Amino acid sequence: MRWVSGRRAAMAVLGTALAGALVTGCGGKDVSSTDAKHDAPERFANSAQLPEYLAADGTTVVVGSAKADTVVRLYEDLRCPVCRDFEEEGGAGALRKMTLDGEVRTEYTLASFLDDRLGGKGSKKAANALRAALDQGKFVEYHDVLFHEQPEESVDGYTDAFLLRMASRVKGLRGDEFDTAVKDMKYGSFVTASEKAYEQDKVSGTPGFAVNGTLLGDDMRGGMFDPKYLPVVVAMASAKQ
Repeated sequence: MRWVSGRRAAMAVLGTALAGALVTGCGGKDVSSTDAKHDAPERFANSAQLPEYLAADGTTVVVGSAKADTVVRLYEDLRCPVCRDFEEEGGAGALRKMTLDGEVRTEYTLASFLDDRLGGKGSKKAANALRAALDQGKFVEYHDVLFHEQPEESVDGYTDAFLLRMASRVKGLRGDEFDTAVKDMKYGSFVTASEKAYEQDKVSGTPGFAVNGTLLGDDMRGGMFDPKYLPVVVAMASAKQ
């Protein structure tokens, strides 16, 4: 759940590797090269413009250009305070910029194990509400609001009333269809399947990170929390494959 133990040590080791990576550019290409791809990934002006959809597996929420060569997967539980740290103070902003620029595509797997550990239904309710927001093309915007206003981990704060109140902050999200989906847990099967997918991928806790299908180890995971290092961590992980 928390990446506290070993994180400082991992960052110290990572810093040395990243210093070299920054110099070498991690295999980055000269975008002015004449052999640049003609079908380059799209770029988007803001988060509201990002394409978002449910993948064929029924659990992965895909955000960004389908043409992006690199895929970063986030495993998040909405009640997890370290996930909020990543989203609000860590590398999420840098990852979003890379997604907007078409450098990566971001994929989300929503876990809900904290309900079992702490009691309550907040993680499940929040994941269900996010799935309902996806139907309205508002997943990204609502996701950001929910993490920004995340209740205390020990408080089962993602109630129907709270989720609907937060949804009112996202223009165009509220409506009979969305409100009913939230209240009736319309996407309960999605929530269950998403937690199962999280477990099957053998992620040790949230937030978890994978680049092009490979989970990041402790030696690189800490760098995802640093806006300066995250792009290089992603490039290094991608280059290893």
